[in-house]
Amino acid sequence: MNPMRIPSIDKITVHIGTGESGERLTNAEKLLEAIVKQKTVRAKATKTIPNFSIKKHEPIGCKVTLRGKKAVDFLKTALKIVANKINESQFDQQGNFSFGIEEHTDFPGMKYDPSIGIYGMDVNVAVKRPGFRIKRRKIQNHKIPHNHRLTKEDAISFVKSDFGVEVI
Repeated sequence: MNPMRIPSIDKITVHIGTGESGERLTNAEKLLEAIVKQKTVRAKATKTIPNFSIKKHEPIGCKVTLRGKKAVDFLKTALKIVANKINESQFDQQGNFSFGIEEHTDFPGMKYDPSIGIYGMDVNVAVKRPGFRIKRRKIQNHKIPHNHRLTKEDAISFVKSDFGVEVI
């Protein structure tokens, strides 16, 4: 097979939304840093929602972006937590997929602490093919040809073969 056609994991973004700033957000940041062993970044609200008492630019969550070997190792662990099953509807047309983890205590080595509580998280996986950089580079950027774009079916077959995931 042509090595330029083999998909790979571009990046994984792990996000915990708390809906409020303060102690709850600080606990979520510490928890996410303990799970992925990488520094977190705060996610801010894009607009004001008075019903939920959220103000624009107020920090309401935290996230981490993983790349390379660290991303693949985390994905294998996270897929075990969801029993290696993903719905077909969780894939988009560009081949990326997302799934949720209901409790942080499902990760190995994480214990329940009543003072912290239980946090769920979203895992977003971006899949790409080699040569994807031509779309984003500053000098001589080009469109990716239709026959080289990653499709939903390509991503599903990649996840099935490389990670042993059952797509429902």
